[in-house]
Amino acid sequence: MAPPFIFPPNLQSLEEDCEEDDRLTVHKPINISSFSPSELEEFVKGVSFDLSDKELFCIEEQDVFDQVYSLVKGFSCLTPAGKFNLVETLRSNFSVLLPNVDSLTRVSQGQDVEEVSLIDRVASHRNAFKIYTFFLIHIVLIEESNAVSSQNSKVVANSRKKHQINSWSWEPQRGRILNLIANSLEINLPLLFGSSDPDDNYLSFTVKNAFSMFENQTLLKDSESKDALCRIIGICATRYRYTAQSCASILHLVHKYDFVIIHLVDAVARAEKKYADGSLATSLIREFGRTNPKNYMKDTVGAENIGRFIVELADKLPKLVSINIGLLVPHLGGESYKIRNALVGVLGKLILKAFKDVDSEESSKTTRLRTKQAMLDILVERCRDVSAYTRSRVMQVWTELCEEYSISIGLWNEVSSVASGRLEDKSAIVRKSALNLLIMMLQHNPFGPQLRVSSFEATLEQYKKKLSELEQNATSDSVLDELPSDNDNCNGDGEVNDIEAVAVSQEEQNSVTDSYLSGVDIDNSQKDACVPDLGNLEQTRALIASLQAGLRFSKCISAMLPTLVQLMASSSSSDVENSILLLMRCKQFQIDGSENCLRKMLPLVFSQDKSIYEAVENAFITIYIGKSPEETAKNIIHVALDSNIGDLAALEFIVGALVSKGDITSSTISALWDFFCFNISGTTPNQSSGALSVLCMAAKSSTAVLGSHIQDIIDIGFGRWAKSEPLLARSACIALQRLSEEDKKKMLSNNGSRVFGILESLITKTWLSDNVWYAAAAKAIDALYAIHPTPEAFAASIVKKSLSSVFNFSEGDSLENDVESDKSDVLNNTVQVAKLGRYLFVVSHIALNQLVYIESCVRKVQKEKAKKEKLIAEGQNSVCRGESNVDSSKDNGMSAELGLAASDDQMLDSLAERTEKEIIADGSNDSNLIGCCAPFLSKICRNFSLMQKYPELQASGMLALCRFMIIDAGFCEANLQLLFTVVDNAPSEIVRSNCTIALGDLVVRFPNLLEPWTEKVYARLRDPAVSVRKNAVLVLSHLILNDMMKVKGYINEMATRLEDEDERISNLVKLFFHELSKKGSNPIYNLLPDILGKLSNENLNRESFCNIMQFLINSIKRDKQMDSLVEKLCNRFSGLTDNKQCEYISYCLSQLTFTEKGMKKLMESFKVYEHVLSDDMVLDNFKAIISKGKKSGKQEMKACIEEFEEKLTKYHIEKKEQEITTKNAQIHQRKLDSLEEIELASIKEEESLHSEISEVTGDEINGSKEESKSIEQNGHSPASNVKKETECSEEEDQSTATSLKGTSKLRPKRTCKAVQMNTSTIAKKANGTRKR
Repeated sequence: MAPPFIFPPNLQSLEEDCEEDDRLTVHKPINISSFSPSELEEFVKGVSFDLSDKELFCIEEQDVFDQVYSLVKGFSCLTPAGKFNLVETLRSNFSVLLPNVDSLTRVSQGQDVEEVSLIDRVASHRNAFKIYTFFLIHIVLIEESNAVSSQNSKVVANSRKKHQINSWSWEPQRGRILNLIANSLEINLPLLFGSSDPDDNYLSFTVKNAFSMFENQTLLKDSESKDALCRIIGICATRYRYTAQSCASILHLVHKYDFVIIHLVDAVARAEKKYADGSLATSLIREFGRTNPKNYMKDTVGAENIGRFIVELADKLPKLVSINIGLLVPHLGGESYKIRNALVGVLGKLILKAFKDVDSEESSKTTRLRTKQAMLDILVERCRDVSAYTRSRVMQVWTELCEEYSISIGLWNEVSSVASGRLEDKSAIVRKSALNLLIMMLQHNPFGPQLRVSSFEATLEQYKKKLSELEQNATSDSVLDELPSDNDNCNGDGEVNDIEAVAVSQEEQNSVTDSYLSGVDIDNSQKDACVPDLGNLEQTRALIASLQAGLRFSKCISAMLPTLVQLMASSSSSDVENSILLLMRCKQFQIDGSENCLRKMLPLVFSQDKSIYEAVENAFITIYIGKSPEETAKNIIHVALDSNIGDLAALEFIVGALVSKGDITSSTISALWDFFCFNISGTTPNQSSGALSVLCMAAKSSTAVLGSHIQDIIDIGFGRWAKSEPLLARSACIALQRLSEEDKKKMLSNNGSRVFGILESLITKTWLSDNVWYAAAAKAIDALYAIHPTPEAFAASIVKKSLSSVFNFSEGDSLENDVESDKSDVLNNTVQVAKLGRYLFVVSHIALNQLVYIESCVRKVQKEKAKKEKLIAEGQNSVCRGESNVDSSKDNGMSAELGLAASDDQMLDSLAERTEKEIIADGSNDSNLIGCCAPFLSKICRNFSLMQKYPELQASGMLALCRFMIIDAGFCEANLQLLFTVVDNAPSEIVRSNCTIALGDLVVRFPNLLEPWTEKVYARLRDPAVSVRKNAVLVLSHLILNDMMKVKGYINEMATRLEDEDERISNLVKLFFHELSKKGSNPIYNLLPDILGKLSNENLNRESFCNIMQFLINSIKRDKQMDSLVEKLCNRFSGLTDNKQCEYISYCLSQLTFTEKGMKKLMESFKVYEHVLSDDMVLDNFKAIISKGKKSGKQEMKACIEEFEEKLTKYHIEKKEQEITTKNAQIHQRKLDSLEEIELASIKEEESLHSEISEVTGDEINGSKEESKSIEQNGHSPASNVKKETECSEEEDQSTATSLKGTSKLRPKRTCKAVQMNTSTIAKKANGTRKR
């Protein structure tokens, strides 16, 4: 009997001589590399013959074992035929051996078989089983290793060419071998190995190599090999309890390779399904749950792979994962957003797939519903996750649930509310996911195809009445008493809480509620229609609850429309595209206000982003291009009539593009003509005007559109309908301008005089009201200059007639005299004021068109000249055809040498310049009608009292003045002061707006004249009127973005408008800075320090300043510019003592994106800003910078940042203490100064008191002398008066003591000293006090 075979660590270990162990090893290995090809082939055939001819157990014989080992070891040296023969022999023998193991079971049950013989046979089978397994697996490993190292093997190429019958093809052989190994694991191994568990060495060897093959991505592409490996892992992990080792190997592979995730999930899922044992999956989930969440922050790649694995596992085994979901939920509080994303995806998969068992018991059904509701609550909570990636993933999961009808009506409004709130998320990816979710919710809503609020309210009111009737008719039957109340199914908001109480099949959308809503969605005109009787009180209540939920959903969608309008102005193209798609869906479901919001997408056609333009164009086609031409025409007319000037320009662009592409067909054009010509019943004059304006838009791309209906344009556009629809005449004038040259000639030959008469009447007559006359007259003058052969002559007659209609004289001198003499009675009549305004408008507009006409004539001359020069150049390059050509070319060459060609250009330019100047002359020439008006216009605009009295006249006069200034440089320079005075002080915002717009034209026309007034131009941004500020923003944006005005100097005025109270102005300024940041190397980078300095000195609140600077800093994207800004901003700290400016600068620093270089610059500049660190706000801003650096920096950099943080804190404390000490010193000094003042004051009081006492004492002495004299004179003796003197002295002593006593109460010590001191002592004390 052969010794037992024990699996060695590797193939070469079989050659080791282990005499101590009684096991099968290689005794005589053969070096087959020394064999010749023929010898090697014979050797392989001999071994194959032995294996085939002898018993299956012959492989455990020493000589056969040594030979097979030698062939396997040198397998790569074998020929393809040799490999094939060896593998086939081993595989066939092993496949025959496996059934024999089952036969041992039948033999062991017999009674006549000796026990010793059975044991020997089992041992032989076991040895052969191990040896075949060992060699076959090693062949797979060797061949796979060779295939990876040499994919372009010559041997393989040659074998492909020969096409031999026994040629080597490895892939089929690999699948067969691995399947055979997997089959070997499914036989009765406990009998073979003598215990319930097979040999550990055998299992370890098999599983280890199976998992190692999973590292080969090419092998996994072969489905047969992959399935076999999955079977091997599943059997070992479940049947033979090799779970722990398998879990460790799976986790290792998942962490290391991302391509194995799907295949390993398949292996785990097959093990659970085939063997009904989920221990492997449960163990994996437990391992994931036990992992410390902080570990996933360090291994981001592993976290992502683990997350994908969990999601795939939940998709394959939803019920098993749902049972163990409690192990994973704690990771939702972890720091790794990738794990949180994965868990959110797991919850979505479980909600979709884990709760579909309808045959379960009632108790388990309730438990499952509670579990599902808990998962839904977690998803709602995760919508507010700190990570934008997780919030976006949650939105995507809700979208998947909505698509699969897995959101109940009770939760529908909560999800829609959360999604609409996420539209204002700061992250673009979250907004995109929220928009997609709302689109999906509208598409799969359970409330019907129409979501008008009025329809829901009307239907709901009817069913509430019906419910009250049913409740009144209800009997007091016991059955009715036991019915659940309304509160059991519905909450206060009308949402259905109990999932079972909702009679809505969300999977098929064919419930009573859904199907009925589409049928009962009636208009307000059908309020009194009969309500179908559902016949059940509870069904009616459930329907009312559903209607209330639908009403809330409709209101929620309507409330978010303003946010969608804002998103269409976003810098992110995904926001714009998805907002347009959502608005289209809202329009489809008839959400209130959606059409008006959708119309605001039209200006986006001018976007430079091609995707945005295509989105707008596709949306326009989807919404307005109907199935029939008449419907399409009606839709476009409706859009044109409800559009403003900006929308009309965008509509013209879209219509032109669609006409050129053929999306607007000729049938649609015919339908538009039918609307214009009133050929369609019910057409209104307003629709006729709109149809003509749309046709004019189409004519810009195809001039042939208008050519066939010229007579209709004249008859209808200027006919009787023009009086009822004034804009019709304006549209007809535009149509005349859009005619092709051939059509213009045709019209002039047939109806020229009539057309010009109509245009003259429209300009000079008063049959149109003022609100439309100005626009119609402007287009009429434009049409006149477009189609008339000599427009200047006809325009002169119009000016004369207009002047005569205002005054009874046609000369301008008398009018000037009246204005100079301040004859206000000239304008006393209201009609004359209106006529004068019209006259000024006509004159100025004709003058402007004359300027354009002159420039067009010059361009025509230049074009003809260039064409002629091109022909001459072609003639010179061609072959000489005659002497005349040669002579002409010589003449032209001589002219070029003499400079005659250049002189022609100079002469043309001077002629054009002189002609332009003659438009507005000084009025000396009587034939210059416009020149006569210019001085009068200037004087009338300077008469401010007259202008204040007639504001309409001021509007017309200033508009005409601005036009004249645009034409003539001298007139412009003379009236610039007047213009800025009016634009500053005019009470009418219309006048100020017109002047602001005119300033933009003047800057383009005469930049040198307007440059000194740049500050005044920027001052329009501070105008109190919203319209003036808006026009100022538009004008300055146009000038700056087109390099017509310098940016530096006053750009802070534009930045201030970022916080304008009007949202439209704020958005326009944001758009301006966004476009400015795209120019060159981003001018905002250079402007930012200047803006910061000026805004710091303005009276801005802190919040506004922070918002402005945050927006500007966010527009800077380059790291190099950010690093440079760090240094620039730090340098601004030097010399600053104002805390407010220091706080602002530090805030700007905190908003920068710090790279490693930027952090180093900040640390190096510490000396510059250390004196401002005492301020708490400054320190907080620097701490915000430090927190940013800690998140994104490297480990080495983090140590420096922490040291820098300690340094900042230390200096902050020291500076705080210094400030406190300085303040205390100042307070003490102020106290000392006050004490000195008190002492000086007391000394002065003492001196004055001493002087008073001295005066009193002197008076008393003098009084006593006079008394003695009087006594002597009176003859009284001193002895007779002794008693009186004694009494008097006693009284005086008492009075003196009383006075001194009162003084001592106030200043007891100082007063006594002061009385005793002499003058010199007081002086000495005063000097000593001053010294102190």
